[in-house]
Formats: sequence, structure tokens, C-alpha cells
Amino acid sequence: MKITVLGAGVVGVTTAYQLAKAGHSVTVIDRQAGPALETSFANAGQVSFGYCGPWAAPGIPMKALKWLFEEHAPLILRPKPDWAMITWLIKMLANCSAERYAVNKGRMLRLSDLSREALAELRAETGIAYDGGMKGTLQLFRKDEQVEAMAKDVKALAADGVPYEVVDADGCVRIEPALAHVRHKIKGGLLTPTDETGDCFKFTNELAEKAKLLGVSFVYGSSIKEIVTSGGKVESVATDRGVIPTDSVVVCLGSYSPFMLRRFGIKLPVYPVKGYSLTIPIADVSRAPDSTVMDESYKIAITRLGDRIRVGGMAEISGFTTDLPVARRRTLEHSVSDLFPGGDLTKASFWSGLRPMTPDGTPVIGETPIRGLYLNTGHGTLGWTMSCGSARHIAQVMEGQKTDLAREDYAIARYN
Repeated sequence: MKITVLGAGVVGVTTAYQLAKAGHSVTVIDRQAGPALETSFANAGQVSFGYCGPWAAPGIPMKALKWLFEEHAPLILRPKPDWAMITWLIKMLANCSAERYAVNKGRMLRLSDLSREALAELRAETGIAYDGGMKGTLQLFRKDEQVEAMAKDVKALAADGVPYEVVDADGCVRIEPALAHVRHKIKGGLLTPTDETGDCFKFTNELAEKAKLLGVSFVYGSSIKEIVTSGGKVESVATDRGVIPTDSVVVCLGSYSPFMLRRFGIKLPVYPVKGYSLTIPIADVSRAPDSTVMDESYKIAITRLGDRIRVGGMAEISGFTTDLPVARRRTLEHSVSDLFPGGDLTKASFWSGLRPMTPDGTPVIGETPIRGLYLNTGHGTLGWTMSCGSARHIAQVMEGQKTDLAREDYAIARYN
């Protein structure tokens, strides 16, 4: 089968590799000059198989109101007259109940677990290297109420058989020795030991090279105009450099995916939630993290990537903006310097990216009403984490195989 993948971020490249490995002829199209140059470029570096869950959670609406008045708020809303933003926010609020949170987190955990298995197999078969680490994620709590709220996450982890360890302040220091100097600020923690770390940009570029060896063609610097159909079936993809005939298309365009589907009447509830990161060279190893620490107070991940520290986080709902406000940088610097002052902030690089978020946190993976048109998008903050599992799932769907995961949990039909 001749398949065209739209988008060369981590989700698009893992999809292309998986389909090529299954014997298909695959072409990847991206407007950038190479792979992983947008949202996948400088994300937090977490591969969070255990630490994953929807932003839509019980209590979030009240917290959001409080965060409006905090300097270092993890959620920032910059409203504008944008109907897509308004409808997305309404749908997100509808998912903030305890019942919906449990359903959505379960779906995300199952996909993440499949991705953990798929990534391990990929490493074994390719030897791919990407500054990876396998020491887990430590969710760090500075407040007693955060420790109490942990119960719902522990329940979800236990229900899906995901390993975890609840620790006190001393346990946090045992896991991350550099935290010893701030032990008095720590109330407790939750360790998910199967979580990993790695440079998503390096991973995606390395995998793209391995995909080429399987025959995948990459068309860079090319704008996608439209998906052309005939008789309700995909026929080709029109670009600014010509028309590419194809049997099937997989849309992996992140936050821009809805624009490609509008002409078919497909309403994909994916909206950009902006995130920020700092990449900091390590000056003092004894004051740097060993793996990933999630500072729960600010929803900021602090991750060791070789000789660098990657600090990433925050969720800003502001449309398709990629500006770099000084206030957001101050929040990242505040979190990392308070816990791990081992980096040279004077040499840090500041970045922002648009995460493609669904209202329920679960990505949209599967078929559409148009024959030959498939989706693999809407992974939010967890594209790196879920990419390998998502690629396996969409390949199983496209080949008509029995899927490891329930199709209806991830299909766009769940929004109807």
C-alpha cells in the first residue's frame, strides 16, 4: 500500500517507520527543512509512561481561577475571540469530573504502556541512541494538599498495573541526591520507576535515518495544500511542489491537524496548548538531577539529558502564538534554580512549542469517515511518550489487524 504521512514530528516519523517496517511504501511530507523542528524540537525530555494523565481533572476549574493571580502559574489563559478556543475550553471543563478523569487517565495509561513496550523493541532492533535514561520520574510535592491529592493517581496506576512508589522527603533525596539541600521544602513524592528520559529531537532524527533505510521518502520544505479525494476515498495529496498520488493518508500535523480536515466536515477538537522550555548546560553535576523531577507546584519537569538540563512545562492557552514572554522564562528559572542550581542559566536557550491537546487528554488515533484517511494526532504534552505505541496502534488499524488497544477509546467517533 502507498501511504503518505503528513508531518515529520516524533509522531509522524514513528508512524512512518512502523508502516515501512510492515512493508508499505511510505512518503512523509513536512513544511520544515527536517524532522522534529516544531513541537518535538525541545520538549521536556520526559518519556512518562507512568506519570501521564489529562489536564482536565477534578478541581482544575477552581485552581485555574486561583492561578490567574499567581506569578508562576502552571496554567495561563490569554483569551481572544476565537470560537475554536471557546468550544475547546467548554469541552475540557466537561471532562473535569472524577468519572471522566478516571476514564481518560486509564486510556492514556494503557496507550503509554503499549508505547513503553514498543519503544523497548525499537531500541533492541535498531540500537538507536538519543541521550536516553531509564531512572524514572519523581513527582515532587511541596504542599500537604498535593500529597493528599496523589491518591487518585495512585488508584489509577494500581488499576492498570503500573509500578509506583510513594516516598517521603528522605525517599525523594534517596532517589535524587541533589535534592538534599532543599529537603525542608519537600512534603513527599511519587516515583514511577518505568519512566524514561531522552532528547526527542535526537530520537526523531535518528529514527528518520533508519526509516530511510526501510525505503521511506521524506519531502521537506513542502507546504501541504489539501488532501484530494474522489468518490469518498483518498486519491492524492496536493502540495506546493506538485501532487503525490497515494492510497492512504495519515494526518500527524499536531495542532494544525484540524485545518486539514475541515473541508471534509470532520470536526477534530485539537487545540494548541503552548509550552516552554529551557535547555541549560550543567556547571555542577552534584547540583543536577539524575533523571526527571516533576515540580508539581508549577507543573514543570526538570530532566537530565546527558550534559544538559531540560526544564519544560506550563500550559498556556493563547492560540497559535510562539512568542517568548520574559515572565514564562522567569517561572522556569525559578523552579530549576530552587531545586537544582547546577546549571549555567546565563547560557540557557529558551524555546516554546504548540502541544496539540484534546479536551479529554487522550489522542485521536484511527480511521475517519473518508476511506483511506487516518488520524494520529492530539497527544498534548505526551507525544514523545506515546509516539511508539500510537504508531503501532494506527498500523494495526490500517492493516485491519486485531488491535492491542480498544479502537473506540482513541477514535474520533468518541466525540460524536
